[in-house]
Amino acid sequence: MAVGDQTEQNHLPKNKKSETEDDKRRKKIVPGSLLKAVVRPGGGDSSPVDGDQVIYHCTVRTLDGVVVESTRSECGGKGLPIRDVLGKSKMVLGLLEGIPTMHKGEIAMFKMKPEMHYAEKDCPVPAPGNFPKDDELHFETELLDFSKAKIASDDLGVVKKILNEGEGWESPREPYEVKARISAKSGDGQVIFSHTEEPYFFTFGKSEVPKGLEIGIGTMARKEKAVIYVRKQYLTESPLMHIVQDLEEVHFEVELVHFIQVRDMLGDGRLIKRRIQDGRGEFPMDCPLQDSRLSLHYKGMLLNEEKTVFYDSRIDNNDQPLEFSSGEGLVPEGFEMCTRLMLPGEIALVTCPPDYAYDKFPRPPGVPEGAHVQWEIELLSFETPRDWTGLNFQSIMTEAENIRSTGNRLFKEGKFELAKAKYEKVLREFNHVNPQDEEEGKIFGDTRNMLHLNVAACLLKLGEWRKSIETCNKVLEAKPGHVKGLYRRGMAYIAGGEYEDARNDFNMMIKVDKSSEADATAALLKLKQKEQEAESKARKQFKGLFDKKPGEITEVGSEIREESKTIEEVDESKDNDDDETLEEEGTTTMSTERKRKWSEKAWPILKNVMLQIGIQLGVVLIGVLIFQFVSAKFT
Repeated sequence: MAVGDQTEQNHLPKNKKSETEDDKRRKKIVPGSLLKAVVRPGGGDSSPVDGDQVIYHCTVRTLDGVVVESTRSECGGKGLPIRDVLGKSKMVLGLLEGIPTMHKGEIAMFKMKPEMHYAEKDCPVPAPGNFPKDDELHFETELLDFSKAKIASDDLGVVKKILNEGEGWESPREPYEVKARISAKSGDGQVIFSHTEEPYFFTFGKSEVPKGLEIGIGTMARKEKAVIYVRKQYLTESPLMHIVQDLEEVHFEVELVHFIQVRDMLGDGRLIKRRIQDGRGEFPMDCPLQDSRLSLHYKGMLLNEEKTVFYDSRIDNNDQPLEFSSGEGLVPEGFEMCTRLMLPGEIALVTCPPDYAYDKFPRPPGVPEGAHVQWEIELLSFETPRDWTGLNFQSIMTEAENIRSTGNRLFKEGKFELAKAKYEKVLREFNHVNPQDEEEGKIFGDTRNMLHLNVAACLLKLGEWRKSIETCNKVLEAKPGHVKGLYRRGMAYIAGGEYEDARNDFNMMIKVDKSSEADATAALLKLKQKEQEAESKARKQFKGLFDKKPGEITEVGSEIREESKTIEEVDESKDNDDDETLEEEGTTTMSTERKRKWSEKAWPILKNVMLQIGIQLGVVLIGVLIFQFVSAKFT
């Protein structure tokens, strides 16, 4: 019977979807090119479909019964069945079409025209050496098993078959600590080793199990049972097993008993959070990821030989837990980073370096500078921020003002990143606020502009003057004459050395609001001072540069590299030597004086260019050559 006719309905898509390469290949099938005869019926009513892993033996014979190739040992093969994933593996067209018609345990004989096996045009599977690909052949196929497959590697070198579903969705990853019962068989069913009653313990990412097995376990959930099929290229040496040279494939049966979440918080091994008792809920959905009110107990220890305890909330705080709001800099940074990834009821052991512990935070008694510490933390509970959904406008603005006030406090404390996060949180929430009338619209707009300018101030303090300007532009696009927006942007322009733009903003302040004249005048004075400092500094760097001969340029360049600073550095500190005069130049020859005068005339132009693009050595040297050439015309 023709297989294509029997299975036509099975391949009709239930939903409209893009045509796959296999679908295109199936269109090549013509009646009579693929015939099927059932040698032994299988069991059950189900057949494999795309996405299923199929395991089968196959023997290819000529029409007069001569074996061409086989997976069976009795027919000269290795005894290792073929393992493919329908829709993913590269298969000859006849098997791609025929296997989905079979049941588990069935043996079928497929008679194939050449174009149904290796003689197919653009066949994705290369023919074995000396294979009679232009002959009509019999493919005797036994479907041993099929099941849903989880593909763990793109090349199908690691595939997982789930035996029992696990709990939750979290899977182990580097550097989690894993306990699992593991047994192994070769692809032909030979036992390599059986699991012991005591689970095997290993650290994920430390090459303590073969690479392919680790990849497969990395897709498993707690208490899941699965078979992980690993091909040769993923069988690496490990303490678990020795890999013999002729081992083509190993089937690992795994029960993932337990794993301990270990997180490298910084990615460099310095800040490590190790869960020692599971909490309640699903990770990370039930963690205090956003700013929350936390309640917890903790014990702090120095990482010395004695593990000296410097604080224990149960003892030193009369068993009262520590309560604090995250996102406000109230605990060391490393401490807060780890508590945000804890579940209620979880106990975690945190190892923290000094720069994330107490070197940048008030040190408790008994904690020396530069100390590495360890915290044992138990998260009791947490309260998430109030949901703004359903609140009236006044309540929303009250909540916004509370958060903004916290941001202002953090700004005054010099915690600019935390302050910025508070302002940005309100701005994100404002995306879902719709004022209902003109009065509400004005209050909302004014508050939003104020928040943008708060963010701009934080960015300026953090040295990100370009982003500060971009943030100010959001305010000035909505309200071009916004005085505070002009002032803040002008200060950002000064920080970036863009003095002319800064001057324009300060002058615009006076033009749009006379009451801002005092602030604008003070800003213009500061601007003038910065310009003088920058010019004086640049003159000092270039002093005598234009008197050098061409052979001395390299030496001058090295002096510039030693002395040059960025505009931002100039803004931070005024050089005490900026008042140097050029009196000694008065005794030089007329030729030298003429050079100096030409240099001074051209200096403002060169200065503005360099301030815009930064004083780079290559630009400086080109400028030197040009000035020497021009000056030579007047000597």
